[in-house]
Amino acid sequence: MRSTIHWDQRSLAVLVSSFLVFLVGFSAVASAGPMAYVTNEKSDDVSVIDTASNKVVRTIRVGKRPRGVVISPDGRRVYVSNGNSDSVSVIDAEVGKEIEAWPAGVDPEGLALSPDGTRLYAVNENGGAVTVIDTGRGTTVATIEVQTEPEWIAISPNGQIAYVSNETSSTISAIDVASLRVVATILVPKNPRGIAFSPDGKRAYVASEQAEPGMLSVIDTARHQVIKSIPVGERPVGVVVTRDGSRVYVAHGRSNAVYVIDTQTMAITGKIAVGQRAWYLSFTPDESRLYVACGRSDSVSVIDVAAAKVIANVPVGKMPFGVAIPK
Repeated sequence: MRSTIHWDQRSLAVLVSSFLVFLVGFSAVASAGPMAYVTNEKSDDVSVIDTASNKVVRTIRVGKRPRGVVISPDGRRVYVSNGNSDSVSVIDAEVGKEIEAWPAGVDPEGLALSPDGTRLYAVNENGGAVTVIDTGRGTTVATIEVQTEPEWIAISPNGQIAYVSNETSSTISAIDVASLRVVATILVPKNPRGIAFSPDGKRAYVASEQAEPGMLSVIDTARHQVIKSIPVGERPVGVVVTRDGSRVYVAHGRSNAVYVIDTQTMAITGKIAVGQRAWYLSFTPDESRLYVACGRSDSVSVIDVAAAKVIANVPVGKMPFGVAIPK
């Protein structure tokens, strides 16, 4: 006996509509790239940019004055420092919202994770310290005194040394991660901010914002000594290094540009115009693009690295500061 299914117009329309919704949803998932997380310090939120489309796909409320941002090695958690809330927001990347907020000392700003993701280091700008947090429990395991007005922190690729920039002291505090104590203090030009290590950990690059001209210091990490000072543009802040260690990119707040430095010749090889007040920046995993937070433009400039030019300016929240993209 043969059965026959009879469709009226309404049922058919519902079926077609549901199928189209499925296709749109599937297409959106298929086209999604790594997400760029941007902290907006004056709107108290995080803009999430799909790097495949360069569109903001989500806005996440966090604490007051968010600035630093890092992502766990597995990409499941995003940590955001809230300077005026004295806390770190823990964001579930899949759900897209804050799930916890941990105490993080006075005025946390720069953040760094241990290579295995088990410890989070929060720089306390007005506290003159670094708060070390166990990410499994969300509890403070140590507080390390550094110098005056620390801002940023970077951890060496082998996880053994952390460098902290102290703005008012114009120094870098070198912290031995095993003992959680300062083992060296390095004098650099005025108002150091961004820090990045070379992939082999043998060098660290530090941007000094208020030096005239702006300066990029190259530090020998074995000796904790500056071995080269490279004049750059006005108000250098954020620093990133390519995976092969051949180039350093430095964002400039007053020059409204990103400078490119060849690490072999120690010379500037390019200057890429971006939005106003360029702060911190981050590569996509394949290093084909560079995302730059431009505070006074309320946008993120997207640089095509090979072409050395901006290909998009993405509107975000108010006064974007930090950017992080899963690796």
